[in-house]
Amino acid sequence: MSNLLCVARWLRLARFLGVFASTALASVFMTAWPTAARADDHVTLLTSWYAQAEHGGFYQAVATGIYKKYGLDVTIRMGGPQVNGLQLLAGGQADFILGYDFQVLSAVEAKIPVTTVAASFQFDPQGMLTHDDVKTLADLKGKTILVAGSGRTSWWPWLKAKYGYSDAQARPYTFNLQPFYADRDVAMQAYPTSETFQADAAHVKTHFFLFADAGYPPYNTTIVTMRDTLKHKPEMVARFVKASMEGWKSYLNDPAPGNALIKKDNPQMSDAQLAYGVAQMKKLRLVTGGDAATLGIGAMTDARWKRTYDYMVEAGLLKSDTDYRNAYTLQFVDTLKVMP
Repeated sequence: MSNLLCVARWLRLARFLGVFASTALASVFMTAWPTAARADDHVTLLTSWYAQAEHGGFYQAVATGIYKKYGLDVTIRMGGPQVNGLQLLAGGQADFILGYDFQVLSAVEAKIPVTTVAASFQFDPQGMLTHDDVKTLADLKGKTILVAGSGRTSWWPWLKAKYGYSDAQARPYTFNLQPFYADRDVAMQAYPTSETFQADAAHVKTHFFLFADAGYPPYNTTIVTMRDTLKHKPEMVARFVKASMEGWKSYLNDPAPGNALIKKDNPQMSDAQLAYGVAQMKKLRLVTGGDAATLGIGAMTDARWKRTYDYMVEAGLLKSDTDYRNAYTLQFVDTLKVMP
C-alpha cells in the first residue's frame, strides 16, 4: 500500500475535480465522431507487463489503423516488474493504463481519483497448474502450493476460504517451474498463456484450473484513467474505448498485424507463444465470454464490481466504507455494442 499512499500524497498537491462527464455527452461525441474533422489526439497507453498476446487488441488497433480511424494517435508503452502504472498515470505520464480491479479499488480507498472505463478480459486469467492426477482444486488441500507475493493479497484468501487451504501449505513462487516439475505433490499459480505453455514445451502432463470457473469475481486487463480525464475529455475516452474493443475483435480474427508490433516491442516473444496465447484466450473466452457475449466486448456490470468489493472486504483487503462505485463507470461500455 505504500506506493498508493505515496501517490495519494503527491495528488494532494494537484487539483483534481473528480466529476464524471455525463453518459449522454460521451454517447453523442462517440456517435458523431466518424463524420467530424479534427487533428488526431495524442494518447499514451501503459500496459501491465512486457508486450504479449494479452495486450493484442491494443497493438492490433495501432497496427490496423483502427485508432487512426477514431482520430487517435496512440503510443503504447510496456509495463514491467519495476513499473508503477498508477504513479505514472497520476503523474500525467500516461492517459490510460491496463489495470486490475483490486488495484483500482485499493487506489479508491487511498483517495486516488482513478476509475475503470472498460474490461478487456471478462475473467481474470489467474489459475492453478497441477499435475495430471489432480482432478479438482479441492484435491489440493494439504499439498504444497507455490504462491507469489501478489497472490497472497489477491486470490489466495479466496482459495483458502473456498477450499479450506492453509497458509502452512503455501511456498514462494519464484517464476521458476523446476520445483513443480520435480515434485508431483506441488501445484503452482499459473496463467493459461504462460506457465502452461512452458509446461507443455517441457512435455509435462498437467491440468489447469481457471479460478473464474469456480467463482473468482474480478475483471482483468481493464482500461483505467484519471477522473479528471473523464471530466475534460469524455469524447476522447469514448473513442479510445470503442477503438480498443474493435481492436480486440480484429485481433481474435487475425492476430498477425498486432503480433508483429508485439514482437517489435518485445523481441523475446516467440511466434509459438503468441499463437498459444491467442488460442488460450479463445478457448477460455476471456475477451468474448461472460457478459461480453450479450453486451459486447469490454462490458462491465454493477453486479460484478459489487462481488469483487464484497470479496475484498470479507478477506480484509479493503475497508468496508470504501465507495466501490468510484472504481468504475459504465458510461462508455453500456452503449458500445462491439459484439464478438
